[in-house]
Amino acid sequence: MKFPLVFYGILYVILTYCYVGLYFMRTSYVEAIAPGPVAPILASALGCIVMVLVYRSLSEHIEKRDVPEVAVRPMLSEFGLGFALGFGLYSLCIIILMLLGVYRLEGFNDPKILLVGLAAPLATGFFEELLFRGGVFRLAQIWFGSWIAIVINALVFGYVHMGNEGSTMQGIISITIWAGVLLAATYMLTGRLWFGIGLHSAWNYTQGTVYSGIVSGNGEMSGFAKSSMEGPDYLTGGSFGVEASLVAFLVCSTAGIIMIVMAKRKGNIVPPFWQLTST
Repeated sequence: MKFPLVFYGILYVILTYCYVGLYFMRTSYVEAIAPGPVAPILASALGCIVMVLVYRSLSEHIEKRDVPEVAVRPMLSEFGLGFALGFGLYSLCIIILMLLGVYRLEGFNDPKILLVGLAAPLATGFFEELLFRGGVFRLAQIWFGSWIAIVINALVFGYVHMGNEGSTMQGIISITIWAGVLLAATYMLTGRLWFGIGLHSAWNYTQGTVYSGIVSGNGEMSGFAKSSMEGPDYLTGGSFGVEASLVAFLVCSTAGIIMIVMAKRKGNIVPPFWQLTST
């Protein structure tokens, strides 16, 4: 593989500009010129397409390789499966919290928010998976093997959330471990990014837009569900949101471990480069 650090550095800069530009486009054009539930989705979809094309182009021209992780053919099925899993995992967390008397459903807001609120989670899912799983995890796995790459991926992913407004040590430790494992496992299992993009997008969407929760310490959202959360921080997640709760830690870590076991059975565990060169 040629110039991995150059690839990742350029990828980081260009994807970040694409991501920031996407939100500028949403606020300056969508909200001021073309308000409505459809325009934000179209803007987000366009931004996601641009980010994938940037990733593919850099991979082909800098790394000089094929790019199977963004192959078009399995995109819809794997994205859809990931989206369903992300929705299901967060909903399971909410059901458990409801049974414990922590989460209370008090009514519903305008259902149009379910469409409007899809735009931001979709863009975030594409951006972060292309950057962290397509960049950090994939490159670390090539050099250091799957097991060390999981640790590197988890530490980097946790670190970038430290600057969020409601960031707490409980939240950072929780998301570092379970999200680092779970999202790396999606790539290990399929060898592509679509499954993880779908899961990541759906998790954020379900958390904020559907159940009106706090997303990674970025402030409480007004989503479809009118709800309240009362209980100890180890269950509610405190200012970081349900992602920091013991419930999410157990549910999502379990899902991640199951997927890693499945990936191992498929023979998808990559050894470090020094084992390959010694044989």
